[in-house]
Amino acid sequence: MFNVIVRQKHFIRQIAFVPAYKPPDEKDFQKLRNFLHKHDKFLILTGAGISTESGIPDYRSEEVGLYARSNHKPIQYQEFVKYPKVRQRYWARNFVGWPKFSSVQPNSTHYAIRELEKVGKVTTVVTQNVDRLHHKAGSQNVIELHGTGYIVKCMNCPYEIDRFEMQEILLKSNPSMQSSFNMIRPDGDVELSKEQVERFRTPLCPVCEGPLKPDIIFFGDNVPKERVEKVRNQVSASDAVFVLGSSLTVYSSYRIVLQAKEENKEVAVLNIGPTRADNIVDLKISTKCGEILTDLTHSLCT
Repeated sequence: MFNVIVRQKHFIRQIAFVPAYKPPDEKDFQKLRNFLHKHDKFLILTGAGISTESGIPDYRSEEVGLYARSNHKPIQYQEFVKYPKVRQRYWARNFVGWPKFSSVQPNSTHYAIRELEKVGKVTTVVTQNVDRLHHKAGSQNVIELHGTGYIVKCMNCPYEIDRFEMQEILLKSNPSMQSSFNMIRPDGDVELSKEQVERFRTPLCPVCEGPLKPDIIFFGDNVPKERVEKVRNQVSASDAVFVLGSSLTVYSSYRIVLQAKEENKEVAVLNIGPTRADNIVDLKISTKCGEILTDLTHSLCT
């Protein structure tokens, strides 16, 4: 039943952006299987920890997260709003990183979640990720808690445009822009030189000439109230919550667990390393999602 090679005494790392982890054992498998078998309607909450297996780094993982690898700090919403130079730097990096970021493919965890959807176990997938990998894997009912990098909106008027279309516009405006880079960031941008940034022509809204911004909730911004309410309704409609690959550090995700516990719903967490909710959840398994979820899904769906 459980096909993962068990190496309980060793921590391993197989992918560049996946932190060291302890492989799951038979007890871990059975605990999660019992949890999933017990409930009929799950809300699944996913974080950056599932996208690391596709090659997108997260922010906080020990040794391999973006904070550990560099002194980079994520862009702040107020800085993006106030300063044209900040927007220029963001868009230059995002432009160069987009081809690689948009070509990233789902991994076994995304497909396992889709299989649970197909058999009716999962009612909603709430994701903190902006990479659209759940959509690529075929998931149907996805709420992008922090928005998506695949849509660009004007900050002053209703104009919006597909990010691929925006890339073509940026390419025409910046035909000589190029860079070699080794690592994309969780939101899809890369590191560039000061000279490269200063040469970049920042996009403006073709309707009102206002600033354009990816439809992403930057740090310091708030999740729209209607989205928060939609998530709350989905939590209430579920039997249990299953958290995958999230440390739950950000309150917008942590409050989902708080709501579930207030409504006396069980919560399980599958994540490498500690989370903000470890002391209140019903089950915590610390290992790589892809190491266990495919076998787990197969045992439930066959």
